[in-house]
Amino acid sequence: MNPPGEHHTQAIASPMATRAALSSIAGSALEWLDFAAYGAIAATVLPKLFFPATDPTTATLAAFATFSVGFVARPLGGLVCGYYGDRLGRRTMLVFTFVLMGLCSFLIGVLPTYASLGVWAPIALVVLRFLQGFALGGEVTGSQLLTMEHAPAGRRGFYSAFIAMGSPLAQVLANALLFGISAWMSSEQFDALGWRLPFLFSFVLVAVGLYIRFRVSEAPAFTQARHAAAPARIGPHVPAMLRLMLVWAAPSTGYFIAAVYSLNYAVNQLGLGKQAAFAILILAHLCSMLAMAVGGLMADRRGRRKSMLSASLLMLAALALFFPLVASGNAWLVAAGVVLLLCAVQLHAGIQPVYFAEAFPPAVRYRGSAVGYNLANLIGSCAPLLATWLAARFDGAWWPMLCVGLLLNLLSLAAIASGGERYQAPAPAPSAAAAPFGPARQH
Repeated sequence: MNPPGEHHTQAIASPMATRAALSSIAGSALEWLDFAAYGAIAATVLPKLFFPATDPTTATLAAFATFSVGFVARPLGGLVCGYYGDRLGRRTMLVFTFVLMGLCSFLIGVLPTYASLGVWAPIALVVLRFLQGFALGGEVTGSQLLTMEHAPAGRRGFYSAFIAMGSPLAQVLANALLFGISAWMSSEQFDALGWRLPFLFSFVLVAVGLYIRFRVSEAPAFTQARHAAAPARIGPHVPAMLRLMLVWAAPSTGYFIAAVYSLNYAVNQLGLGKQAAFAILILAHLCSMLAMAVGGLMADRRGRRKSMLSASLLMLAALALFFPLVASGNAWLVAAGVVLLLCAVQLHAGIQPVYFAEAFPPAVRYRGSAVGYNLANLIGSCAPLLATWLAARFDGAWWPMLCVGLLLNLLSLAAIASGGERYQAPAPAPSAAAAPFGPARQH
């Protein structure tokens, strides 16, 4: 059934819409690469390099805390970059966030460890992670909006899902790189130098990313909204931001359990090798990219709200299976649990960009989407920390974290059910041209 409220015309993608989608996924993947690499090493290397004076559990908690610091900064980055992105333009802020992320990532790559710098090493790590999170808080929503606002009306869900693939693509690249480095180097060499290499490539990535970003024009919806008589206020949209935070809190938590905590659990508790753990995550993220595309297509065909409800029900089942599968210790069952949960999460992620953006008018869309999304990711980023603490508190039992995940998922379902379908046209219809992904569905 066609979702109500869409344009009843054939929406055809313009060449700029295609360029925006392709350039945004490439630029987003490059920016996410270093953030993804940090998540992997936080689970395996950082505890002994930056927190060696504590016992293993405390060191792991401290490493996951530095991981979460980046997400504490993301709502602030989303608010500040969103404010200026709603006034100066989406592309302008995306250039700024890209340069900031690259600089911070390079500095992490050359940062001395606790053995050389003492307590200042973890302090510097926290500061750089905070700035990384600030940059990413503005980047994620901005790149999604730039793509969606260029997209034809009947294909916004698919195009925004396409750009959302930048994150799992970066996870694949980061884990593949770490997999190759760990295979090439001894464990001692990896701990001394290997983990730094993804961060040291940042300057090259910044140069490539800037070239990509400058080839895309500003979003038509922003250009139109900029000429409004008065700037829009964000205050009336705070309830929508809080509802969207609840909507995304459960998928965010599921993501960090599958992509970050499971790696630490598999290596340190189950005795899986680092290479096997990296390989599992590569497989899971590749499969989840297909789930993202399915989510975007569902959003265009079945409606945003109905699709989000279906994804949440699937995630309930995935959560119930994930923990017993991973706790089995069998590498194949661990892989099945991680793949299933990540696919359920990324089915949500294929719907999320357009679902969030259409909840706000163009003049406040960057701020509203970014703050709601990044507050939810702040909640989710605490999941590895909470899971580690609960496992230590309850003698390694996994059921307490399962209960937390199920509770968040029920809250997410309630938040989705309380919202209606929102189909606000964010941009004038782009100029007609051959559609690279096939003709848009008529509504």
